[in-house]
Order: sequence, then C-alpha cells, then structure tokens
Amino acid sequence: MNNLFAHRLSLLAGDAHRHLLTKGYRGIERETLRVTPTGHLALDAHPVSLGSALTHPQITTDYSESLLEFITPTEHDVADALAQLDKIHRFSNANIGDELLWSQSMPCVLPAETEIPIAWYGTSHIGMIKHVYRRGLAVRYGKAMQCIAGLHYNYSLSEDLWRVLKADTDSPLDDKDFQSESYIALIRNFHRYSWLLMYLFGASPALSTQFLRGRPHQLDKLSDDTLYLPYATSLRMSDLGYQNTAQSGIMPPYNDLDSYMRSLSRAVRQPYPDYEAIGTRRNGEWIQLNTNLLQIENEFYATIRPKRVINSGERPVEALCARGVQYIEVRCLDIDPFEPLGISLATSRFLDAFLLFCALADSPPTDEKASLEATGNFARTVKEGRRPGLMLQRDGQAISLQEWGLTLLDRIQATATLLDSQCDDRRHSDALLLQKEKLLDADKTPSAKVLARLAQHGNSFTAFGLQQSRDHAAYFAARPLSAQEEAEFVRMSQASLNEQTQMEQQQSGDFDAFVAAYNLRTPSRLCG
Repeated sequence: MNNLFAHRLSLLAGDAHRHLLTKGYRGIERETLRVTPTGHLALDAHPVSLGSALTHPQITTDYSESLLEFITPTEHDVADALAQLDKIHRFSNANIGDELLWSQSMPCVLPAETEIPIAWYGTSHIGMIKHVYRRGLAVRYGKAMQCIAGLHYNYSLSEDLWRVLKADTDSPLDDKDFQSESYIALIRNFHRYSWLLMYLFGASPALSTQFLRGRPHQLDKLSDDTLYLPYATSLRMSDLGYQNTAQSGIMPPYNDLDSYMRSLSRAVRQPYPDYEAIGTRRNGEWIQLNTNLLQIENEFYATIRPKRVINSGERPVEALCARGVQYIEVRCLDIDPFEPLGISLATSRFLDAFLLFCALADSPPTDEKASLEATGNFARTVKEGRRPGLMLQRDGQAISLQEWGLTLLDRIQATATLLDSQCDDRRHSDALLLQKEKLLDADKTPSAKVLARLAQHGNSFTAFGLQQSRDHAAYFAARPLSAQEEAEFVRMSQASLNEQTQMEQQQSGDFDAFVAAYNLRTPSRLCG
C-alpha cells in the first residue's frame, strides 16, 4: 500500500471525518428495450402512460423510441437508489401492455434499419435538437448499434470530504478546482483498472446473428441465430459494440480537466470529411446537427465521464467549465440479465469500494504509452477475459489477469473495510468476497453463466433473453405499487406531459437559428 493511499485511509477513518463517507451521492440509469411478447422490437410510440420522454425526471428514452431509460433520484445510500429503480420498473412494467422489458444489453430481434424508430421528443426546440441529434447517430453509425443497452452508475463524494483532502495536502487550488482535478485523478485510475469490472460484471458474451447486419466479424457460431466468443465477457464493449474509429483520436491522455474539455471542444468544432459528405439536410429535413467529428459532447463514447448537472439548453462542457466536476458517470457496465433491475446491491456495494479506491489511491499522470496499455488490457478482457492464463500488461510487464485481479482486490479491501465501519457491518467486504470467487473460478462470472444458460435454451440468445424478460415481468407484476406510489407516478407522468405542452406553446424563434446558436455554445477559453 503506497504512502498516500494509507495516509488518506487513516485520515478518513478518524472520528472527525469518517461520517463524510456517507454524504456522497449515488444514482443509477438503466436502459432497456421495449419488446413484443415474441421478443421483437416494439415499434409503437413511447407510451403516454409513462409521461413525456422529454420532461419526465425518471422515465425517458435514449436513442430509440423503444429504448427506455430509467433514472433514479440521487441517494446517499445506493440501496435507496435501487429501491427507487425497483419502483420505476414496477410502474413501467404495469403500463406497457403486453410488452416486455428486454433483459439483455445486446438487442433483441431488430427490424430493418429503416423501421427502427428514432426517439421523438415533440416540437419544442430542445425536443427537436434531441431528435435531430439521434438522426445524426443513425447516419453516422447505423441504428442497430444505438439499440444496445447499458447501465450507468453515477458516483460522487461529499464536497466536504474533498475539502478535508485539500486541507491535508495544502493544495494551492481553490475548492472547485481541487475537487475537479481529484475526480480526473479518479478517472485516470479507473482507466488503469476498469478491465477488472469487465471481467467481474461483463454479461454479453453472445449476440443475435441478425444484429451484425452483414458486418465482417471474427465471432464463432453458437447456433443458427447466435454468435459468440467462448471466453468473451462483454461484446457490448468490444469493437462490435460501442466503438467508432472516427473517434479514436479525440481524447489523448489527459491529466487535468482543462485538457479534457479542450479535446471535447475541438471535436465538436472540427469538420469531418465523411460527415461533410452527408450534409446536415436531406430533402429539406435536418439529418444531423452539424458535420463535425462530434455533433455534441455526449456523442463521445467513453467508459467513464466527468459530469456536472446541466441547465436546460446548456452544453455539458459549459457546465464543467463554469462549475467544475460534480460527479463521475461509469458507463461500461452491462445489464445483468439475472437481475430484474439490471444490477444487484452486491455489485453496487463493490462499485462503491472500487471507486473510492480509485479516488484515494495514488494516480500518477498518464501518457500515450500508459494509455495504450490500459486500452489493450480492456480490449483483451472484453473479448477473452475468461481465457485460462490470459496475460495483461502492468507497467510494461506481463501479469496474469487472475494474479493482478486478486492483488487489486486486496487493495480494495481497505476501502471496503473503511466503508463498512460506517454501519458496523460487512456489506462491502462481503460484496468483495463475491468478486474474489469469480477470479478464482471463471465459471462464476456473469458471462460464463450466460453461456451456461444459453445451452439450456438451444444455444439461442433470443430464447434466453426472452425467457429472462418474461421472468422479470412476472417478478414485477407480483409486486404492484401501493395506491399511493402508483398515484405519485401517475402525477409525475401527467405533470411531464403538461410541461412539454407548455414548452411547445410558449416556443418562439426559428429552429435553424436555435441550432446555429447551440453549435456555437462553447466557452471561449476552450476554443483555441
């Protein structure tokens, strides 16, 4: 254990500061496709009973009209966030007729590209900009890739805790900048070690043959309708999922928030020849917001992002520039098909210990060599993480995935113990022990369990996914909301519909001018 990590653990373990560990926030965003009873993509509009996808605080859509996104309020204890996520699922399950919530990250059976419905948010300028952005994703990357679902884990530490660490280091930075740069240091460590999360929680080793739409691949055939890799953990996070060669040079290794923001700002202003050839309009209709490398910052596919709650119409980089980093968003997690909510409490507890380790451990500046090493470790793990004897690279030296993983768990045990001291229990330590079992026996990983269950369904990804979706629907249906809880969701849905109507009725100005102004909204100091 290095001196900095040990010192910070000791500092926060003291009676004066230990309580600050409970003051951070957790939030979960879970994506899930609406599918028909036969496992095909639902093609109807977003259910009115679920409210407005534009303005509802907890139920929205991502890329497709069929791709629901459930957003929990932020909570100090992730168990409370999961309880909220459970209520959202129960309400939604009861208000989508005979449709099901798809249980997998990789999509169900999809129709032809032209038939996949892009999310619609109404006729307000904000609603239309969200819709046109998604049209741009369609012409740039195809619609099928955008139907992949994931789970985002939002994590923050108390601002008072960051102030304690700042005072301890006698940093010359102000509170805002110290907090921001500390989150960037967390992200550097996350990049070093996120291969471990893919081994432990990757749950997409197989996919529907039809998903690839004739794209070249090196997958093995498991059955007539299913492709896989025998040792894969997460094809979703491989080059078959959320990857894009045009974005490969966007984000060089960064060691401070300013360089991150500058890289994103350049990408949203840099013309890209392939997208210029497409243009922004077709037959008089907007088909993408601009012809730059990124339409907006969120188009950058990252496994983790520094975040700040934004105001309506504000760009993410504007918020970061003005107010600094508020939390981080972990974006590489697959949907756990064995959990109705897509994630378990034990997984969430481990994530808390892992991310606290990333925050407190020494995080030296990175460079291109270290960045390529981390990227390579991640890529090997998602495609062959369960291969016996798989070797990764640590500081230029070969090391087995199992050996490095067990070493990391030993270090993370210190933060799990620190978190457990808050409630005088072993909830985080027990969650860590579950992960150790996976490193000692690859058959206990979610990806291995998926392949085992596929074998029970004729090696059919669709059959397995459909059965899990049905089981989850029955689980939610057996636990209806109370009358009071149901009434509150109905109230939120109606209020969101009313808010959208009001936005559209009070609209003024020209959409073309709105887009032009939005495209220019980058802080001037980042435009150099």
